[in-house]
Amino acid sequence: MDWKIELIAIPVSDIDRAKDFYVRIGFNADHDHTVDESTRFVQLTPPGSACSIVLDLNFTDMKPGDVKGMQVVVADADAALAQLTAAGVEASGVHEQQWGRFVYFSDLDGNGWALQQLVPYEG
Repeated sequence: MDWKIELIAIPVSDIDRAKDFYVRIGFNADHDHTVDESTRFVQLTPPGSACSIVLDLNFTDMKPGDVKGMQVVVADADAALAQLTAAGVEASGVHEQQWGRFVYFSDLDGNGWALQQLVPYEG
């Protein structure tokens, strides 16, 4: 039996502002449904990913900015950094590690993300 991670809640303070941010950096807007006056379901997916995020105002007990260390694998850390910068996002430079090349950024609420370019294992 497969166990697939397919949806992760990202706590935000403003759904429209957060949706605009994630779409601006390249996420696909998959769903945007108002369920009732207190629930809006907005699902976004990074390009090429099998896992999506849901913008969370009241699905969990997490507060905006609580998520740290969300990691996405990219083919080219330099190109990813250029894409973030072109979208007006403040991001770290490329950090070289033995296990990958990383770019770090946060969304408008302070949720922290890492972009990892895998490097060939030499072990």
